[in-house]
Amino acid sequence: MKLFQALRDVSKFRTVFDFGEREVAHWFPGHMAKGLKQMRANLKNVDCIIEIHDARIPFSGRNPTFQETLDVRPHLLILNKMDLADLSKKERILKTLKKSGVKNVVFTDCLKQRDDNIKKVAPMVVEIIESHPRFNRAENTNYSLMVTGVPNVGKSSFINSLRRTHLKKGRASRVGGEPGITRAVLTKIQVCERPIIHLFDTPGVLPPKIESVETGMKLALCGTILDHLVGEDIIADYLLYSLNRLEKFSYVEKYDLQEPSDDIHSVLKRIAIKLRKTQRVKAITGVGNITITVPNYTAAAYDFIRAFRKGELGQVMLD
Repeated sequence: MKLFQALRDVSKFRTVFDFGEREVAHWFPGHMAKGLKQMRANLKNVDCIIEIHDARIPFSGRNPTFQETLDVRPHLLILNKMDLADLSKKERILKTLKKSGVKNVVFTDCLKQRDDNIKKVAPMVVEIIESHPRFNRAENTNYSLMVTGVPNVGKSSFINSLRRTHLKKGRASRVGGEPGITRAVLTKIQVCERPIIHLFDTPGVLPPKIESVETGMKLALCGTILDHLVGEDIIADYLLYSLNRLEKFSYVEKYDLQEPSDDIHSVLKRIAIKLRKTQRVKAITGVGNITITVPNYTAAAYDFIRAFRKGELGQVMLD
């Protein structure tokens, strides 16, 4: 098979991604700062914090601002989108998280109609809460949770999944494929009857300053930063670099390439041709202006990135 023959040449691929002089935009709009303030104000009414993060980046991009609140409330980390993640080294991930003080971790796929792991969350939360002092909420038989996380990791999907599991009810929180759907801390949403559990949905909040360009690129690739702030071209190139580094070559078959490639320009050209993504542009020649048809590289990059986010290019672990 031509793909396996081409694997002999993977040593030619980049081992380091050249970010040039790029800096990832500090995407911290007003609604994020407002949301963080509201979250802190509501903390006295909360028994446990549930932090949602993308399972493909279990370490990168977790907001250190949340750590301030985690020290004073019990904490459960949900690593969502597990269906998109390569979990072959799951034990290593859990061990690393435990070293950083995160002991309670659940992997979920909240878009599935039935996710057995979601069933573990309510009993686990009750056990975590009961093993910690509840201070001013000791007499309250209801449990109140706060859901936090960076944008577009599935917080609203998680809430809706809990409601489907325990209340047999539909959507209570708006779900979207772009970061920034939930703009403010919402009123309490009930997710369980026995025991009664409510939770606060919160807006996705990125760190005011992302720790490195590499972390920023992983966040962008997973859709937690708006694409245009980084640029579809650079995200697509980082995706190609990542897939080759991980030896995930399913893009070759998907887009009818001859072999794995490290050249994003030639890959996007092939994608544009296969998908018939073209655009007409004016060209100046010696005989005057003419209109020619050329590959639409932006549309091709958009398709490449979306294919990754849907899991069509295989399961990956970026950390």
